[in-house]
Amino acid sequence: MQLRPNQRLKLDDTDDNLFYAYPRFVTHVDEGFIQQLTDLYRDRLKPNTRIFDMMSSWVSHLPEEMQFAHLEGHGLNGEELARNPRLNHYFVQNLNENPQLPLPDEDFDAVLNCVSVQYVQYPEAVFSEIYRILKPGGVAIISFSNRMFFEKAIQAWREATDAQRVELVKAYFASVPGFTTAEVIAHKSTLPNLLQWLGAAGGDPFYAVIAYRN
Repeated sequence: MQLRPNQRLKLDDTDDNLFYAYPRFVTHVDEGFIQQLTDLYRDRLKPNTRIFDMMSSWVSHLPEEMQFAHLEGHGLNGEELARNPRLNHYFVQNLNENPQLPLPDEDFDAVLNCVSVQYVQYPEAVFSEIYRILKPGGVAIISFSNRMFFEKAIQAWREATDAQRVELVKAYFASVPGFTTAEVIAHKSTLPNLLQWLGAAGGDPFYAVIAYRN
């Protein structure tokens, strides 16, 4: 899998650091999505393990009753990350400028990415880094809905249907030798598109693409 140069383009190509300079203390998906994600984390994550929350914010949607050995956070807004009570440590880095993570090889039991994969311009490099930092048997969980900052999503994502976006993330995993065949969890919304876009409760579809390091 190799994205073409035009597929990596964003409508707003100004510095991402400027766009994310001000904190947004909101949730970008509805409560139904968040509950499904928390339930998925409860099912797939193990307590007292090391977790990397990639492209995180002020909340990680992890089960409150689960404790972890270490939770490393990453994102583009330090104020949001500082507000996240689950993070033991965090760092700010623009993966579109530098996808190389300042983290050791095979150091994490899980890598999480919630509603942010649509902004990654070099997913081949980023998913290679996810693989590198995962322990053998470690899991990567990429979750998303149909919401986005449209001007900051890459063209390949903006122009795709939900089903095509699922296939895109599966292809990101498949581009890195050593990941298991990606598993998909898809719960489509039953609300009309207009009500989804208006943010009606229960309107956000839930998608998760999951793979393990062999």
